[in-house]
Amino acid sequence: MYLKEHMELALSMAELAFNMDEVPVGAVIVKEGKVIGTGCNSVITNNSVSCHAEIIAINNASKILKNYRLKNCEIYVTLEPCHMCSKAIVDARLNYLYFGANEPKTGAVNSIDQFLDRSNLNHRVGYSGGHMENSSAELLRKFFQSKRR
Repeated sequence: MYLKEHMELALSMAELAFNMDEVPVGAVIVKEGKVIGTGCNSVITNNSVSCHAEIIAINNASKILKNYRLKNCEIYVTLEPCHMCSKAIVDARLNYLYFGANEPKTGAVNSIDQFLDRSNLNHRVGYSGGHMENSSAELLRKFFQSKRR
């Protein structure tokens, strides 16, 4: 299984965001074991609230597949997705979400909502969290501590 490898790549994307002075979140999309899309937060860089790691990774993978539907693909993210990203994951028809740390303020999968468990969604996305949770959380802590100095 490539879970560790893909989460490590997502973490390296989060480190890229950190180095860009963005909230360090990274995402990777995989189809049949092959990486087809990556993304890191770039909200500030692009002056766009929608430039979350997940959205960028979805857009990049969609360009590779030449399809907005990412059937038979998984997404690996260092942080529990927000509502916007959770909806994009559903709309892109991703099969599975693996994420690292929980996001107690905006996490829409476990923390403040269980969005992906809603029965009225037109697509079911499996998910599991806690993958490389400590590494993801530590990078976030380091980032926000640097902002409080």
